[in-house]
Amino acid sequence: LWLQVPELEKATVRIRQPERVRGIIQALREQGVAKLQVISDFDMTLSRFGCNGRRCPTSHNILDTSRVISEDGKKKLKDLLHYYYPIEIDPNRTLEEKSPLMVEWWTKAHELLVQQKIHKGDIAQIVRESEAMLRYGHWMWDGFKEFFDQLHKNNVPLFIFSAGVGDILEEIIRQANVFYSNVNVVSNYMDFNDDGVLTHFRGPLIHTYNKNNTVLQGTGYFQQLSTRTSIILLGDSMGDLTMADGVPSMENILKIGFLNDKVEERRGKYLDSYDIVLESDETLDVVNGILRYILTE
Repeated sequence: LWLQVPELEKATVRIRQPERVRGIIQALREQGVAKLQVISDFDMTLSRFGCNGRRCPTSHNILDTSRVISEDGKKKLKDLLHYYYPIEIDPNRTLEEKSPLMVEWWTKAHELLVQQKIHKGDIAQIVRESEAMLRYGHWMWDGFKEFFDQLHKNNVPLFIFSAGVGDILEEIIRQANVFYSNVNVVSNYMDFNDDGVLTHFRGPLIHTYNKNNTVLQGTGYFQQLSTRTSIILLGDSMGDLTMADGVPSMENILKIGFLNDKVEERRGKYLDSYDIVLESDETLDVVNGILRYILTE
């Protein structure tokens, strides 16, 4: 298999159970294109973690640091980040402990954003001026393009499940010219009044640790795809592992995790949970290599 997917030889790849992974990839290929769907996180999974030696912005960061936010608003949002982010990634706290605190963080942040009277018409420009970058490829700048193109060409549904800001991440994908008809997004969306001013965020609130069935109830998304029993899941946090929980009759799932940050201390946990762990890898090479193998007749 490693011969067919040479990308798995990359130095950034770690796999605890190679035989098992080989079996899953084989099964995904044998089940065929018609049974495949991809479920992915967005921020720091499809978008890059590092940009020119700095942290790339998440969809929330893009908004939080943009010119439409007052200096006071920026400071308050930064204070929230400094208080809650260490809790979010603390390996010693349980999900039960973290969850209500994440709700608190997102709720406060969204309230602050609403106070800023953001205009719908500003969003495209905010994204254009930001440093947002989708993950690239080894040989070309646009690994993301191959990723979106391969899925679109083969009619493979791509479900993006994000605790970020839906309006922003959709605009990033749109500006990259890859917002195809097979792409579906569930995220935190803004609601604007008739003057195009942000009034509130539409529920249910999605944060890092509730990306599961509970926020999908009523969408029926996975029900419509009940024949899509082969899953490739892409994430960068422990919370992303539950994203496929709503899939009715899953047969095969390959979980690929981007370990972007605090690699040494979090490696063990990621290797326990994800089938393939990509350490400090800014590309989509491995994902594209696996897709190429699965999707090629």
